[in-house]
Amino acid sequence: MNLTIDEALAQGGAGRFQGRLLGIFGLVWAADAMQVIAIGFTAASIAASFGLTVPQALQTGTLFFLGMFAGATLFGRIADRIGRRNVLFLTVGCDAVFGLASVFAPDIWSLMLLRFLTGMAVGGTLPVDYAMMAEFLPPRNRGRWLVWLEGFWAVGTIAIALTAWIAHLAGAAEPWRWIFAIAALPAVIGIWLRLWVPESPMYLLRKGDEAGARAVVDRVLTANGARALPAGTRLTAPPVTAEARLFGPELRNRSLGIFAAWFLVSLSYYGVFVWLPAELAKGGFGFVRGYGFLVLMALAQLPGYALAAHGVESWGRKPTLQIFLVLSAAGCVLFTVAVSPWLVAASLLLMSFALLGTWGALYAFTPELYPTSLRGTGMGTASAVARVGGLLAPSLMGYVVARGFGVAIGVFAALLLLAALATLFIRAETRNQSIV
Repeated sequence: MNLTIDEALAQGGAGRFQGRLLGIFGLVWAADAMQVIAIGFTAASIAASFGLTVPQALQTGTLFFLGMFAGATLFGRIADRIGRRNVLFLTVGCDAVFGLASVFAPDIWSLMLLRFLTGMAVGGTLPVDYAMMAEFLPPRNRGRWLVWLEGFWAVGTIAIALTAWIAHLAGAAEPWRWIFAIAALPAVIGIWLRLWVPESPMYLLRKGDEAGARAVVDRVLTANGARALPAGTRLTAPPVTAEARLFGPELRNRSLGIFAAWFLVSLSYYGVFVWLPAELAKGGFGFVRGYGFLVLMALAQLPGYALAAHGVESWGRKPTLQIFLVLSAAGCVLFTVAVSPWLVAASLLLMSFALLGTWGALYAFTPELYPTSLRGTGMGTASAVARVGGLLAPSLMGYVVARGFGVAIGVFAALLLLAALATLFIRAETRNQSIV
């Protein structure tokens, strides 16, 4: 009897094995979120420590995003060649080492170097995590579980907001050191937990190691309470066109559409959320101010992920992504016309809810658009394109904010609607479909 990996995994469903995997990947995913979100929370205190202006201190964020771009571009491709597991050990280890070293940086130049190296590690972890998690999930559970993994981003955001708030209340002399220390801890723990994670069976099968792939599948099935594959069962890989390329004839439209969406969403998300912490902390808008409201905004992300997890399985990947993009744009538009603190609060909560639901749908959809031989590369390219958006966001924000905050947020509303239009290029729906 011949079975594909997806058919074999479906016999055990998504159970204890995938739950453990979600916890391990989720821990480091939360750590990566903390490293990214820390940019907005640390700029003011870094400036105070080293006698800089806040825009100068934000260059640590620029270096971090440059590192993420390099890591996503490099490690996604490497994962398709030497394996997901090897790359994850390397990137998580570097995340922990350079993240902790950032806490003890003696000057701004060493801090910038360490943030670049930490960014490389984080950039390499993000796409490979998702490619690997997707390859351990049966088709009918894949979308929901991938959104759940993305939901750990909200956990990291809440943790870093609380850390910044506690550091502020405690009157810490250099709060950025507290924040970087807390951000590095989950990665330190994650190094040892990764020892439990086996190599992707899809990767092993594509590399010709059918026995190794079968051993991993049997481990998954038995952990989930199902029987191992019967003797004589042979795992087979669905045929893939040998010339499949990201921008080849078969994949060009979906690559253009999904990469454009990643870029535009990233530009909007970082444009809003790198600027917002400092703005709310120093004065905000009426009662919409301070770290307490930032924590509330982070909590608003959780129902966004929950609805996205429901949507990708009930409505489909692409419709869910489009709905959340339109909702995100609506939140931005509401901010531009808000005339009271209550409307400002509602618009910011809607933005937080919808933008993070958008990310959940993007991360569920993207790995399913590419075959195993290109999945790490595809996710790495998407992540690299997003980092370009992150790099450009502060400059765009600085340019348009001079014309008013409302104008700036209005620009991001237009970009989000443009992202929704870009998804029309993707002529595929991957709900309940096997990956190859």
